[in-house]
Amino acid sequence: MLKPRFSNAISRVDARVMRGRIGAIGGALLLSLVAVLFAKLGEAAQGLFTGVADAFPYAPLVITPGLFVAVTYVTRHWCPEARGSGIPQTMAAARMPDHPQSRRLLSLRTALFKLFGTLGMLLAGGSVGREGPTVQISAAIMAAVQRWLRVPVSAGIIIAGGAAGVAAAFNTPLAGVAFAIEELAAAFEQKIAIVVMAAVMMAGITSLWLSGDYIYFGAMHQSMPISSMLLLTPVAGLVGGVAGGLFSRALIALAWSRSPLTRAMRAKPLLVAGICGLVVAITGILTAGISWGTGYETTRALLAGEEVSWSFGPAKLVATLATALSGAPGGIFAPSLSVGAGLGQLLGLLMPDQPHGAIVLLGMIGYFAGVVRAPLTAAIIMMEMTADRTMILPLFATAIFANWVSGQICKPKLYHALARQFRP
Repeated sequence: MLKPRFSNAISRVDARVMRGRIGAIGGALLLSLVAVLFAKLGEAAQGLFTGVADAFPYAPLVITPGLFVAVTYVTRHWCPEARGSGIPQTMAAARMPDHPQSRRLLSLRTALFKLFGTLGMLLAGGSVGREGPTVQISAAIMAAVQRWLRVPVSAGIIIAGGAAGVAAAFNTPLAGVAFAIEELAAAFEQKIAIVVMAAVMMAGITSLWLSGDYIYFGAMHQSMPISSMLLLTPVAGLVGGVAGGLFSRALIALAWSRSPLTRAMRAKPLLVAGICGLVVAITGILTAGISWGTGYETTRALLAGEEVSWSFGPAKLVATLATALSGAPGGIFAPSLSVGAGLGQLLGLLMPDQPHGAIVLLGMIGYFAGVVRAPLTAAIIMMEMTADRTMILPLFATAIFANWVSGQICKPKLYHALARQFRP
């Protein structure tokens, strides 16, 4: 009598494992479709704002603060789990996959609020990216597919969904795996690695099929002699690490500091959102609009060696900080790369004899690593987004040094500190 029962139990386990694998593959396909759609809608929203701002130059003084307040109000009152980047929520959910709070953080309702909230911020000219939101949305889709198939949602599934989101958003499969290792997974196990790689592969193939074989910032082929590398990497790492560390400290302080100023800001979130929106609007007007949106086009122009106003880096930094402090949905990946490109441009003005594109790349990775504190992800993502492998040593050296400098200024890592807000 025991043998048939034992066989039935094994069959049930095998069926559940099979449903889990089908769910991982199906979830990766679905989330990549959503990621591509999200990218198209984001471009349309940003283009609509730019068109209005071109036709009515001072309209952002009303539109931007108004939409900042509206999006912040809707998010805080109806779906507070959708505020901010989305990566801290995914990290918090992966640490407690069986807790009801994890289900709220990664519900489809939260994913919809995140998607439309981010689009609303792009429609307002906010300096936000869609990559962090895509991580949370992708993890929510992966978790939903598992629940539909009556499979328990594990930490590995959540991590795989988030990693696939990075791969689909940037068209960077290796960066998705690296980001899972460095940021999303607290304890990376081999069985999680297989799920992550399978999800990233499926998301990458689907994105490739829908969007074509594109390189995010265009193909770059920079080279740097060893003498220039020894000079530039510590400078770019120092500048990026200091700026990134201060940026992280500001966001963490707003979340956790007990100073009278930050307490007052947390008590008046809508007022803060309105002021932040006004700062973003004024910054954009003063710089002919280069600080609005993701900064993708301007960053690509800098990498191509085109002329861009020297104010791009500082203006983008101000706009990104103001947007992030507003508490509205939106990521900081793409804006951080844009800020870094602007800082690299300023370094290039001080060192005109050095290769311009290479300095911009070092500025990008220096600031990005200083903010995110994930040097391996930073190096891989830069190589995949520019298809430039000749700069691998300077990129790694800059990322490692920027990570160390940022750690001296801001001890906790940004996403880890913000993730604590979403734990019970």
